[in-house]
Amino acid sequence: MSSPLDSLQPRLIWKHFADICGIPHPSKHEAMLAEHIVKWAAGRGLAVRRDAAGNVVVAVPATPGHESAPTIVLQGHLDMVPEANSDTPFDFLTEPIQVRVVGDYAYATGTTLGADNGVGVAAALAVAEDAEAVHGPLELLFTIDEETGLTGAIQLDPRLLTGRTLINLDTEEDGALYIGCAGGADTRSTFTVGREDALPGTLAVRLSVRGLRGGHSGVDIHENRGNALKFVVRLLGALRRAGMDFSIVSLAGGSKHNAIPREADVVLRVRPEEEPRIRQVIEEKAAVLKNEYGEIDPGQRVELELLADDTGTSSVWLSFDADRILDALLACPHGVLAMSRAVPGLVETSNNLAVVKTEDTIVWVQTSSRSSVMPSLRATLDQVAAVFRLAGAVVETHDGYPGWKPNPASPVLGTTKDVFVKLFGREPHVRAIHAGLECGLIGEKFPGMDMVSMGPQIESPHSPDERVQISTVDRFYTLLKATLKELA
Repeated sequence: MSSPLDSLQPRLIWKHFADICGIPHPSKHEAMLAEHIVKWAAGRGLAVRRDAAGNVVVAVPATPGHESAPTIVLQGHLDMVPEANSDTPFDFLTEPIQVRVVGDYAYATGTTLGADNGVGVAAALAVAEDAEAVHGPLELLFTIDEETGLTGAIQLDPRLLTGRTLINLDTEEDGALYIGCAGGADTRSTFTVGREDALPGTLAVRLSVRGLRGGHSGVDIHENRGNALKFVVRLLGALRRAGMDFSIVSLAGGSKHNAIPREADVVLRVRPEEEPRIRQVIEEKAAVLKNEYGEIDPGQRVELELLADDTGTSSVWLSFDADRILDALLACPHGVLAMSRAVPGLVETSNNLAVVKTEDTIVWVQTSSRSSVMPSLRATLDQVAAVFRLAGAVVETHDGYPGWKPNPASPVLGTTKDVFVKLFGREPHVRAIHAGLECGLIGEKFPGMDMVSMGPQIESPHSPDERVQISTVDRFYTLLKATLKELA
């Protein structure tokens, strides 16, 4: 079946990316994509190594005449963030990504695209079968489960790799080379709520926030994009201040720890006589939010709709529990907490209020904290935990992942910079990123591993607005091939 990507250059990358988009996601995706790679390698007589976690390494022989060159590891991850707009019916378990090309960009239709990290995986596969590529021995390392906690890198068997120079293919900025990243950890706070029958005669209504941009909670956090959960609790706070009488049936928003929530909903019971005033207060507060976030989130929508009075809305939270949960969500920090004093323009520390779910008498909240300074990460985790403990939640801080300390004297960085200047006539931007890259964990497992990270221009990853700039994929692939030739 033809794909909108078929005519794009460099052809090999887009061919492999189209194959990746055709493999359903999420839980079966990594295993299916790993099997696809294993079959691809077998068809070319390439040796494959796998570990117990499911990580895959494909050994690619050197181009003839370059057998004595050092082994280079090309690394990417096999999973993606499966996000879909609420008005896009889509089953990631069975349906392929619907890719479309608009001008110089490739998008999906109503869902995440998977360019993060599908383009990086496709680039590694393309190099291995590109007859024009010149390289020494390669090890193509494909890790699993990066997006949900970097567990593939955490469980990576050190015996899989022999190379000690690694090029990570998982950054998202054209013309930039990355040499450092933030560490991070998640916090889960669990509330137990009491319930009672809703007052007879009250109306069930759903207050919804829609149309926010969301995005990556590391890469995009500096833009101060709106957080749908924060919008909802601010709207409810406005109702409380106005003296409106309402009860909460359920509250939910966000879906991934590393994505800024785009959508959130709260189901309420309200007195019929107060419904017009509640609607007025909501409209007034929505206008305030529009004014505050209109430039960065112009598509935001706040909606209040009447629901059928069925058994699903017949019980509500006790008012004491509702107040303590709303207060905790209002107090929970979200966004940039500190900028780096060492690297100009780099976010040092942040927190993402990521997910809220209601399951009968349990309400749980997930937050994701990041910092390139480990004591600051610890302080942020302690602050978040304190907020939720004060509100009566049971708090668990999950094991995190380390940062990647920048090494401006890195040999592979020096080579890649020189190649970049020769190719493009300008210096690349050398940066650290406020997101978790697997380089931090890989560097911890392989002391002395020399690493650099590169990629094309990918915008709004982890959201249905994700897109990859087509022309930058060509530049990325050209730089990768030229760097490998120089290293050989």
